[in-house]
Amino acid sequence: MPINSEVPDYELAETVELTTAEQVRAISDPLRTTILGLLHERAATVTELATAVGRPKSTVAHHVKVLADAGILRVVRTRRVRAIEERFYGRAARMFFVGLGRQDGQLPPDFNDFEVAAGESKPAYDAGQMRSFIRHARIPEDRAAEFWQRVDALIHDFDRLPRAGDTTYGFAVGLYPMIGYPTLPPAEDED
Repeated sequence: MPINSEVPDYELAETVELTTAEQVRAISDPLRTTILGLLHERAATVTELATAVGRPKSTVAHHVKVLADAGILRVVRTRRVRAIEERFYGRAARMFFVGLGRQDGQLPPDFNDFEVAAGESKPAYDAGQMRSFIRHARIPEDRAAEFWQRVDALIHDFDRLPRAGDTTYGFAVGLYPMIGYPTLPPAEDED
């Protein structure tokens, strides 16, 4: 399989904040997130996307239109094939994040990255190929923010890896406060 060392093969913004319910709904559909994932590698036509996901071209065209209308996808180049202008779609940004505080609606009930990751990772878990861990640390908020900056840099590194090989890997991370998690009482001074 050839290596695509420029990921993706078109210009795009580094990050885009999703601030409307329409945008969040657009990325909450599993087929649309798959399309976004494919376009992270390179620009593609609706026909190429339909072939990749094994769905009818009309279905994929609908989902591409929803993403484009929400400003998440855009036409990055075109080419003439006989009498038809073929459009290549690409992502508007390398990474999207939800601006929760300014959103004009509720998150869809299925908008949960960890639920998606759990479903995607089950076959790897069953085959003994899952690499994961969970840890808990009682730390101040500023240390949590500092740690997340380091994780964010790692996420960006993962995003830029050259595309090669036969296996696609998922990468899920999270940092969340745990309300009511048990803690030890303060240690008594030992004299």
